[in-house]
Amino acid sequence: MNGRDLVRSVKAVGSGGAVQGLRTVRAAWRRRRADAAGLPRRGAERARVPGPVQGAQPGPGGGIVRFARTELRIRVAVNGAVFWGWDGAEPEPSYALAGRCPAPDPRAVLEPDKDGGWRVVAERVTVAVSRHGAIEVRTPGGVTLRRELPPRWWEPVDGGGGRWTQRSEVASDARFFGLGGRAAGPRLRDGAYRLWNTDPGRPFGPGDDPLYITMPVQMVVADAATHLVFLDSSWDGTVILREGEEGAGSGHDRPGSCEVRMEGGPLRCWVVVGTPARVLRVWASLTGAAAVPPAWALGHHHARWGFGSAREVRRVVAGYREHGLPLDAVHLDIDHYDGHRVFTVDGERFPDLPSLAAELGRDGIRLVSIVDPAVKAEPGDAVFDAGSAEDAFVRDASGRPVEGLVWPGESVYPDFTDPRVRQWWGGLLQERLAQGFEGLWFDMNEPVSFTAFGENTLPRSARHALEGRGGDHREAHNVYALCMARAGYEGLRRLAPGKRPFLFSRSGWAGMQRYGGTWSGDVATGWPGLRASLSLVLGLGLCGVPYSGPDVGGFDGSPSPELYLRWFQLASYLPLFRTHASLRAGRREPWEFGDEVLGHARAALDERRRLLPYFVTLAHLARRTGAPYVRPLWWGSPEDRGLRDCEDAFLLGDGLLVAPVLDPGAGRRTVSLPRGRWYDTETEEVYQGPGQVVVEVSRARIPVFARAGAVLPVRGADGGLELEVWAPVRGRAGGGLVVRDAGDGWGEPEIESYTVRWKGRRLVVRREGDGSRGEPGCPVRVRGVGDGG
Repeated sequence: MNGRDLVRSVKAVGSGGAVQGLRTVRAAWRRRRADAAGLPRRGAERARVPGPVQGAQPGPGGGIVRFARTELRIRVAVNGAVFWGWDGAEPEPSYALAGRCPAPDPRAVLEPDKDGGWRVVAERVTVAVSRHGAIEVRTPGGVTLRRELPPRWWEPVDGGGGRWTQRSEVASDARFFGLGGRAAGPRLRDGAYRLWNTDPGRPFGPGDDPLYITMPVQMVVADAATHLVFLDSSWDGTVILREGEEGAGSGHDRPGSCEVRMEGGPLRCWVVVGTPARVLRVWASLTGAAAVPPAWALGHHHARWGFGSAREVRRVVAGYREHGLPLDAVHLDIDHYDGHRVFTVDGERFPDLPSLAAELGRDGIRLVSIVDPAVKAEPGDAVFDAGSAEDAFVRDASGRPVEGLVWPGESVYPDFTDPRVRQWWGGLLQERLAQGFEGLWFDMNEPVSFTAFGENTLPRSARHALEGRGGDHREAHNVYALCMARAGYEGLRRLAPGKRPFLFSRSGWAGMQRYGGTWSGDVATGWPGLRASLSLVLGLGLCGVPYSGPDVGGFDGSPSPELYLRWFQLASYLPLFRTHASLRAGRREPWEFGDEVLGHARAALDERRRLLPYFVTLAHLARRTGAPYVRPLWWGSPEDRGLRDCEDAFLLGDGLLVAPVLDPGAGRRTVSLPRGRWYDTETEEVYQGPGQVVVEVSRARIPVFARAGAVLPVRGADGGLELEVWAPVRGRAGGGLVVRDAGDGWGEPEIESYTVRWKGRRLVVRREGDGSRGEPGCPVRVRGVGDGG
């Protein structure tokens, strides 16, 4: 035992109760012993680089370039995405890809390049490989977007896989985004970012990293083009970013750089070049279309760790009804379980859960259940006994089930990387459906095991099926939650085939959007936590995960009325709109913060309900195009460098710009506007972009602007669909898309396209399609005509 671990052990015993403290100490040492016995010791290593080029062999979409010590496979897909894999690595098997990877582009050609290298030339991109293994990604016009220096491997002398490093250079004006859910951002500054899904074990703020969802997915925005790069290895790693500088050092530009250090796995990469919209459309075609939540899941959710009883749930729901506040879902946390054991119910505190669900359902309120992966390791527990009979649990190097410490106590973990286990576990969800739940909330699935010191997860030596290939937790850790989400999604589809599944997961990996969304996790109560909430949603959207949102008010502590209101107002424009808090935190019901906050929260809820048809449309467009609901301001103007640095506002679809209030006591705030005309949606005052404007703010609302020419589907006063049309600039046309979806079934709703233009002194709105133009089949409300166009 080293001195640091001894001190941490003593502290653990002295905090949180002596019994629990001793358990976390034992769990930490058990984990350490398992890894000492089950992992190969790191001994002598030898470094390897590609060496000089030896030749090339053309193939579909590209070919193979051979070097003295390795070979590089390059393939351009029909959708324009570029794949390359060192040591001959193929795109599959991959947890990120949805189904089989796309076919190669038959027009892509491998040909000799200057200086003895090779290049693959395709319609949208050229990939040049130098004679020593550097890779350049170029636009069709020859501009280099990314230069990958020759990789370096460190391999054990006695054989086996090794760690590797890949260093890249990008344009001096480029800015980095993505890497999963990062509290600092969404623009990623200089620094190191770890790729290891982690429960921080405490409420987090902008300075905490890593968090629950890490992905080796970057979106890089530069003047020449935007590109997305994905390094397809699920192993532990670190990304070190350094932004470039123009005119650095005697007038010369210094390129930006990205260095990736991975502890193992294949060195394989996907790159997509184009506009942000095209990049995410291709990314979605690779990793899978985003699941569309049922329409009710786009409303307001109320959750709490500590409802405690059915009586308390009824009290909170009655409060919403009494104060005239819309409510669409109630979430039950681990305190509704019997002894925190998954797939159980505390019969004393929730004596008839199906009746409670039916009662809430009559008011249009759904019940959502938390589900943890850990199963109490106790004979007689139904899930433990069934899982043991199925040989469903993760095992250690000696073949015994791995035990960890979680809420129910000593627990075991289903191996979700085994298709057989996913099938078994998905069937267990029938118990949740029988209790009346209509949605699932996956928690603690990084996965977590409480420890006094060291990593609070499974031993790295733990053995996993990995789809039959076999391997250990070093490879399985980051995809564990992704596979759990898959098990849940597929289970719900089998058990309730007529309904779209609703689930969201605290952890995940590239491709998790196929099964649902996520939320912030335990964000700290405070103004920095409010900023982190927006950063997470924006960053995840740029990694292909469009449905997410924070805990309104923060997970811990007691927010001030002002902070709570600003959080509530921000979240009312985010995809997942959910209040939630810890057992030990202050209340989160709007009426607990006084009459003023209650009135303004009611207005925010009413506006969210009015915009529900717009959110439904954005959900379906996210599935079809990959575009997130919430987008950075540079989405349509990536060449505008000022917008790349703007982190305090966002676009909601194409039509709205939301400028939340993120600082206490603000009476005014500066808003950056992309190019074009924008209307203040409250006053209809006109602003012209690009540029910055200063607007007054009050407690009543946060600034929201509509793009000139936008056609937005909204809920009318009679509850039916209405088109809200914002006048375009004279001489220009506007338009918008509408997807009507009344529920949660699998029907493929039609996309309706509308145009709006001036005809003399009159605005004309027409529905396009079927070779003709027709009148809209719903009422139209025209706004923004006070200035005469």
